[in-house]
Amino acid sequence: MGIVQYGCYPNFTTEMCMQETVPTELKPIEDTTTTSMKSLLEAGVHFGHRKRNWNPKMGKYIFAHRNGIHIIDLQKTLGKLEQASEFICEVAASGKKILMVGTKKQAVDTVTTEAVRSGSFYITTRWLGGTLTNFQTIQGRIKHLTELEKRKENGDFESLTKKEALKLEYTITRLNRYLSGIKDMSQMPGAIFIVDVLKESIAVAEAARVGIPIVGLVDSDSNPDMIDYPIPGNDDAIRSIRLVASRMASSIIEGNNRRIALESDESIDPETEDSPEPDNPVAENTSTLAEKEEIDPINETGKTPETT
Repeated sequence: MGIVQYGCYPNFTTEMCMQETVPTELKPIEDTTTTSMKSLLEAGVHFGHRKRNWNPKMGKYIFAHRNGIHIIDLQKTLGKLEQASEFICEVAASGKKILMVGTKKQAVDTVTTEAVRSGSFYITTRWLGGTLTNFQTIQGRIKHLTELEKRKENGDFESLTKKEALKLEYTITRLNRYLSGIKDMSQMPGAIFIVDVLKESIAVAEAARVGIPIVGLVDSDSNPDMIDYPIPGNDDAIRSIRLVASRMASSIIEGNNRRIALESDESIDPETEDSPEPDNPVAENTSTLAEKEEIDPINETGKTPETT
């Protein structure tokens, strides 16, 4: 097979299409604040699904197909990634939290790591139906979990029987499995980032129903019309997921830094900086001393003056 190059990607050949999407050794991503075409290509973001599994609505993001596999246009991916990153940064700068969702095995470790790094909420085990549409019920379960953990820390379980204590500990473990990433989510998130919008269709439907903007990694078999900020790319490769999730986390951190800098600037008191100083402090002190001498009836010897 000869090597064929494509005008859109000068370094892209048919031999690269036959490479494995997930390499055996993962090279660390050095800079997550910027993304280049080369980094997208090396991460395998351009690999889509087989032609028979594609969604026709993704046609505008498909560059070509080779050996029955769709190739995603990385130029459009890069533009959509920059647009989504800027939106996530603005949401974080406004003080709102981001919810990151990725329950497939390729995304669990990456989503957890990047969510913790950026201080975001995350769901990596299973999306519980009603997490957004039945928010009050979920909050009740989170409150129950925190109360059980406090009871355990205070030693209340020691006064219970062994069977009762084991039952409560199992409840804590089970609730933490599903709610540990959103334990501190007391209000609706400002945006939601989803890996594999087809698998997380319930999360997409709930976010659309309550009006939460969605940023999603959309593969060639998904519907991009349901996503507010779609990022066309491979949602099965570990490196591809890690590249996009790292960029989102870096945008969240950048937005938080903007908000902190803005708050610190506003906290400076302008009156302290612009307060005028007295024009002639020496004259003021002299007049004050003169007034004291007139009012004070005590002479220099400390005696009152004699009256004649």
